Amino acid sequence: MANLSGLSSRPQVVSSNRVKERSAAKAETSNVRPIPGMPPQPKPWMVAETLQQSFQYAGNGVTYAFRTQRNFRIHAGMTALALSLGLGLHLPAAELAIIGITCGLVMAMELMNTAVEAVVDLTVGDRYHELAKVAKDCAAGAVLVTAGIAILVASLLLLPGLMRVVLG
Repeated sequence: MANLSGLSSRPQVVSSNRVKERSAAKAETSNVRPIPGMPPQPKPWMVAETLQQSFQYAGNGVTYAFRTQRNFRIHAGMTALALSLGLGLHLPAAELAIIGITCGLVMAMELMNTAVEAVVDLTVGDRYHELAKVAKDCAAGAVLVTAGIAILVASLLLLPGLMRVVLG
């Protein structure tokens, strides 16, 4: 059993001056100081001030993934192909929605995978760490699982119509 003799059952009282000192110190270290001649930079941990800003940040993430991630571009192409085939085969709206949702989940998972990889790379730098490998492998595995399900769903919904067109 742990020795708890040094702990008091009374709550610890912290003076208000000490709280103010901590708050001031935290404020000093958390402020981004402007660079002379440059416009003030937003704090990356701050919440977007407007809805438009929120959408801009989200769009930046999608644009980044599309420009830098080969697999994201492949998923986007496969999504366009599957939805185009569905429209061409005159699938019901519900089936097109199912294809769209499953493909959207794959692309969302790819965005999460990209984010996990970026955070892991930022954290470990050039060093190798087994837990970093586990995090990256699991994130990639999540994309693989959702992509496999999307292929299954698209096959179940598209193949009957494709077979009708091909066979007659």
